[in-house]
Amino acid sequence: MKERGCGILLHITSLPSPYGIGDMGTGAYNFADFLSESRQKYWQILPLNITCSKYGNSPYSSFSAFAGNPLLISPDQMVKHGYLSEGDIKDLPDFSDSNVAYSEVMLFKKTLFSLAFEKNSVSLATHHEFQKFCSENSGWLDDYSLFMSLKDHLNGLSWGEWPAELRDRKHGALVEYSGLLSDTILKEKFLQFIFFSQWLSLKNYCDSKNIKIFGDIPIYVNYDSADVWANPEIFSLDEKKKPLFVAGVPPDYFSSTGQLWGHPVYHWDVIKEKDYSWWLRRIEHNLKLFHLFRIDHFRGFVGYWSVHSSEKTAINGKWTDAPAEDFFNAVLSRFPDISIIAEDLGIITPDVREVMEKFGFPGMKVLLFAFGKDLPENPYAPHNHRTNCVAYPGTHDNNTIKGWFKKELSADDKDRISGYIGREVNENTIHWDLIRLVMMSVANMSVIMMQDILGLDEKDRMNLPAGPEGNWEWRVSPDQLSSDLAKKLAKLTRLYGRD
Repeated sequence: MKERGCGILLHITSLPSPYGIGDMGTGAYNFADFLSESRQKYWQILPLNITCSKYGNSPYSSFSAFAGNPLLISPDQMVKHGYLSEGDIKDLPDFSDSNVAYSEVMLFKKTLFSLAFEKNSVSLATHHEFQKFCSENSGWLDDYSLFMSLKDHLNGLSWGEWPAELRDRKHGALVEYSGLLSDTILKEKFLQFIFFSQWLSLKNYCDSKNIKIFGDIPIYVNYDSADVWANPEIFSLDEKKKPLFVAGVPPDYFSSTGQLWGHPVYHWDVIKEKDYSWWLRRIEHNLKLFHLFRIDHFRGFVGYWSVHSSEKTAINGKWTDAPAEDFFNAVLSRFPDISIIAEDLGIITPDVREVMEKFGFPGMKVLLFAFGKDLPENPYAPHNHRTNCVAYPGTHDNNTIKGWFKKELSADDKDRISGYIGREVNENTIHWDLIRLVMMSVANMSVIMMQDILGLDEKDRMNLPAGPEGNWEWRVSPDQLSSDLAKKLAKLTRLYGRD
């Protein structure tokens, strides 16, 4: 982030595709072309981790911190590389082009993947690239594949409810079930091989277009995950290996009762004793996938909100210290050229700012937070930005610009925005007004959600934090990614020195 640039936030699930969900097929490559044509330098995405309907299909709640989401696998690319035939994908359900219907997509792709595995399973024993992938990723892949196979065998039970010998990973039980479930385990490994092969091909294509992929790492992992099952000692669990203290945030802008995420918090003292090995492996894995990444809920590395697992809301928690400086010294010693963006929204205390300053981590500036009564001093207002930050109109957790303007602002707020811009604003042009503000910011990086570039309203927002349903479903259509729109963005990108 030494020079100016800009990018677009669009998750893979939101891409055009005939298969009911965005994937790593033609729609992804076409979007990379759109980014190139519009002179963008960054493509920001949400986490690539496997999702589940039980957890609202959120990419921030996963069965693994390492495994990729098979729903993002492109059937077209599987045909291209010989894992399926054209005939296997010709009869498609009537999927929506504008939203992801996760249950229908899961059913369709599960059937398709079973067919692909049936066609290719015998050849995997002599498939050099597959065997190499399994060997290089065995540190997480073996546990993940057995974990998912056991979950399937035990009808989806959380691992804390498994028979004690499996819950506690007794050697004899693991050997027995590894043999019993060998086909399912091999299938899980096969899907991960396909996922990462397709992802690295897409990343290489972005490299050829001088586009950097800007990833996202959730700080926490689900209790019901291969990571907690395989590494229980580094998480806050009781004697029966159930969560004891869980993560969240206190009441804030998004929720009056806070957000109770339910992920077990870390035993940082144990992690430190182990020289941060699990976290360093996780970061190394993500550095293969992304050019740079954001760490979600960065402040949790300095002090985290810990709530007893018996609580129903996040109100009755407490801040607990974490060894941030020692941890990031270890990270930078191992990866001296790493590019980390700190998600520093919400309640940020001076000690968090000190850590960010010490290590030079850029933070985030969101314009939708800028126009309250404290506008002159507000750190999110463009005149208070600094070069070492990422400026956004809004993020995936916010309303769209147009939805925010129509539904969340008072008359006084709108007057302040008009006064700041120097003319009266309205709902038809407010998205371009804020896009221009982040483009002209001194921030070295600006990132804009695709929904805001398109001027969409609140029904097209990506996520409503603590919202019960309908999140993570929005998709862009191919005709919305027009050449005219790319040219308009390119013109602004050049005008504000971000080309």
